[in-house]
Amino acid sequence: MVPKLGRYDEWSLSNIVVTCVGQYSLSSLKAAAEAYGKPEWGSTGPTDAGHYNNWPEDTHFFKKEDGGWNTEYGEFFLTWYSQMLLNHGERILSSAKSIFENTDVKLSAKVAGIHWHYGTRSHAPELTAGYYNTRLRDGYLPIAQMLARHSAVFNFTCIEMRDHEQPQDALCAPEQLVNQVALATLAAEVPLAGENALPRYDDYAHEQIVKASALSFDQDSEGGNREMCAFTYLRMNPELFKAENWRRFVWFVKKMGEGRDSHRCWEEVEREAEHFVHVTQPLVQEAAVALTH
Repeated sequence: MVPKLGRYDEWSLSNIVVTCVGQYSLSSLKAAAEAYGKPEWGSTGPTDAGHYNNWPEDTHFFKKEDGGWNTEYGEFFLTWYSQMLLNHGERILSSAKSIFENTDVKLSAKVAGIHWHYGTRSHAPELTAGYYNTRLRDGYLPIAQMLARHSAVFNFTCIEMRDHEQPQDALCAPEQLVNQVALATLAAEVPLAGENALPRYDDYAHEQIVKASALSFDQDSEGGNREMCAFTYLRMNPELFKAENWRRFVWFVKKMGEGRDSHRCWEEVEREAEHFVHVTQPLVQEAAVALTH
């Protein structure tokens, strides 16, 4: 069972302006502001956060110098906002756990890989999604700790991406993001699973998935022998079953199955996979035809 941890029904993020909607959300914000001693902060979210197509530096709230995100008010609001998401996760997982206890069902929560503007100070896209992650604060450790309390798997995406493939003007950094999440799950002692964000059928993406799933951290840690507990490959469509793509996919699955301790080269794995490719050819052709209808 994989509930998604991100935007949810009690919230509407309209054009990047964080807007509280619904009586429950407004009441919660008002109560939090009064408890904090700033009742004037309890009527709405930031009003200077710009619009959907604004870049962080185009807004007052998200800009790196003197931005509202790095003020007392920003810390108050973002703490409350992210806690609402964590509370939602607690409720969903508590309910799911009570339903599936004494069964073999493993709970997993999908967390979005929001890598746009990761290289900025404010991490505006992550903040608007409820992940209070900035250059000054780790927003993924609290999520990992919440999942650990419910013995749930932390399921993360964008595992196939490399930093240099993404728009550099937007300071995208999926590899750095995945590394941060991996370290957070290590600290919280929660299993990490992964999936690709985009349909990729090339060896370059496959190699990145193998590397990322091995959890080879960029710094010394006690997680040297740790691997992702699972990986979901997206997506099955006619493109996957084209002859060359299927061949690459078979090689990739075999390499993933061997794990991080395998030091064999891709060429050797390819040769062993060729027999399987040949045997499955009729089934692959049938699947490709079925998916086109």
